[in-house]
Amino acid sequence: MESSETIEILAALAQETRLEAFRILVRHEPEGIAAGELARLVKVPQNTLSTHLAILTRAGLLKHERQGRSIIYRVNLEAVHGVVLHLLRDCCNGRPELCAPLAQEISACCPTKECC
Repeated sequence: MESSETIEILAALAQETRLEAFRILVRHEPEGIAAGELARLVKVPQNTLSTHLAILTRAGLLKHERQGRSIIYRVNLEAVHGVVLHLLRDCCNGRPELCAPLAQEISACCPTKECC
């Protein structure tokens, strides 16, 4: 992932409503969640959330599909994977034991290996 893509993703998440919506969407993987339900959970009007979802989608963090009258949003896990790797690729400077606690925390939050 390029630095410019990482910056765009981080900028998209650097707002409270978008970050909250993203975190809720992560919890609803892999089935996703309808935009209306997400607006209810984030406690913002649907038109306000629509603007935030468009920003997250343009940054590459979300995917969406129409199901009947609803639009279902899902996290683009490949983009999340890419940005995390971009941020941490050189973090250990050849010393993986420095990143071991972080890797253990991430592994602990994923009871199955499907999400990680």
